[in-house]
Amino acid sequence: MTPRIMVIDDDPITLKRLRGILEKQGYIVSSYTNPLGALKQMKAHHYHLVVTDVKMPGMDGMDLLINVKRHFSTTEVILMTGYASIDNAIEATREGAFYYLEKPFTPDQLLETVKKALNRLQVNKESKKINRVKNQVSDLPVIIGKSPKIREIQTLIHQIAPTNCNVLITGDSGTGKELVARSIHALSHRAKGVFVPANCGAFNETLLDNELFGHEKGAFTGAVGDQAGLLEVADKGTIFLDEIGEMPHSMQVKLLRVLQENELMHVGGNRAIPVDLRVVSATSKDLKAEVAAGGFRKDMYYRINVVNIKMPCLKERSEDIPLLAYHIVKRLNQNTDRNINFISSRAMSLLTGYAFPGNVRELENILERAAAICQDHEIRACDLPADLTELELHAYQSPKDHRMTLVELEKDYIAHLLKNTNHTKAKTAEILGIDRASLWRKIKKFGLD
Repeated sequence: MTPRIMVIDDDPITLKRLRGILEKQGYIVSSYTNPLGALKQMKAHHYHLVVTDVKMPGMDGMDLLINVKRHFSTTEVILMTGYASIDNAIEATREGAFYYLEKPFTPDQLLETVKKALNRLQVNKESKKINRVKNQVSDLPVIIGKSPKIREIQTLIHQIAPTNCNVLITGDSGTGKELVARSIHALSHRAKGVFVPANCGAFNETLLDNELFGHEKGAFTGAVGDQAGLLEVADKGTIFLDEIGEMPHSMQVKLLRVLQENELMHVGGNRAIPVDLRVVSATSKDLKAEVAAGGFRKDMYYRINVVNIKMPCLKERSEDIPLLAYHIVKRLNQNTDRNINFISSRAMSLLTGYAFPGNVRELENILERAAAICQDHEIRACDLPADLTELELHAYQSPKDHRMTLVELEKDYIAHLLKNTNHTKAKTAEILGIDRASLWRKIKKFGLD
């Protein structure tokens, strides 16, 4: 939804200027010289943000702030004044103002503050939704995101969780496959049972056999007693077989029997042990290709792949990065003594423009580092890894929706470089290996100015 902003100032010229700056960014803007008229309008239409002057006849900005927060608690308020003082700023913050903007300010300063306020609105909205879901289902893992691909996955999880079908989750490392598996378990009728994760790539064949199936006393040297395996532990619950593509053929045969007969035998045992479990598997491999190449059993593939959930890479859902970033920062605040409230526009631009080969896990690592070294309540571009921009410059990929001509490819690549150098012509020209005059002509030719 396009943000709706109310601007209030008793000076018509200032009001027109502010409205023009905001409308140029695509915001829906209403403007009033009369605070009382503005409040009346707000009762008829919801506004995400109010930007108001402090010194006005009839009702000053502080009184307006109190009224807005009393009747429209989710609306953020930015105060503007040429008479700023620390005491006034403290009072405004205490009454719920998002920011106290001192005149004169530049258009960039205004837009930066507006973006931060709208970002906080979105984060608060997402947090309320998360808390609402957590209240409905205890300890439910929450998948953060509003992109179409994530919403499709969220819908699919709710559809298949109540069933007992086996699920295969595919996707690159760090995309959140285990989080999806935990969500399926938490929403299923097995939620009161245990969720047991097992990494099939972390053990050799002998150790994996013992880890999954358990053993009888005396089965091997050191087996001083009976021990249940993870499959037995997961009885009445869910077992999550991560990196199942790494499972040896012999183990696939044994697991297939468990899935078909709902029973298993310990290593060194001779009695069948009944189990009732759901299998959710995950892999970063192309199992269909592995089956074709003989690297994975076909019958096993079809048994575990009743429903497939394909996790998108983070670069395929870049619109989710701001939500994920603020969610991660909030979690870092809870786990440390930090109180980070904002991520600057420049820092967020670098994050949303980066390809993230390590996906969400890499984003977590980057923000953990930034939170550790940032000096105040805001993560800035200087707090991000120094090579983040350079890495992104070389991570360009052409759009896959159609074949591009050489001219189209050149335009797209130059636009990519300009975005990631923050439109620094000298840096862009240096990367392209051309002089600034040549770059300027190309920018004019492609309409990129």
